[in-house]
Amino acid sequence: MIRIELIANHSVEENLFEAFAAENVGKFYTKIPAVNGVGKSGPKMGDAIWPEENFVLVIWCEEEEARTIERAVAKVKEQFPGEGVKLFGLRSGEPLREALPAPAPEAVPEPDGLEGLAGLVGME
Repeated sequence: MIRIELIANHSVEENLFEAFAAENVGKFYTKIPAVNGVGKSGPKMGDAIWPEENFVLVIWCEEEEARTIERAVAKVKEQFPGEGVKLFGLRSGEPLREALPAPAPEAVPEPDGLEGLAGLVGME
């Protein structure tokens, strides 16, 4: 599975969704509707000084769909070269529980008064 994170200006949101629909990809996603930050296209803070905001799409998909999404995003970027559009991908191959090593007992101090919760530390 591939995790895609797309960070883009709201001005190209409709164009991105149209490009996804044309390629029949990106049907299942999580959208964070308003995000602020500073990138190469400048600050997007949603305030009086920098009024623009971005949005984020997170999509989990197979590699073939990820490559199609990448091409669709590239087409939108060609149409709107001045707008901020960034695409990141991360391959996932194992469940989180297997990817993270269990913490060493001495590395996790037990707070005073919470002795009964000690069994939760390793999520066992």
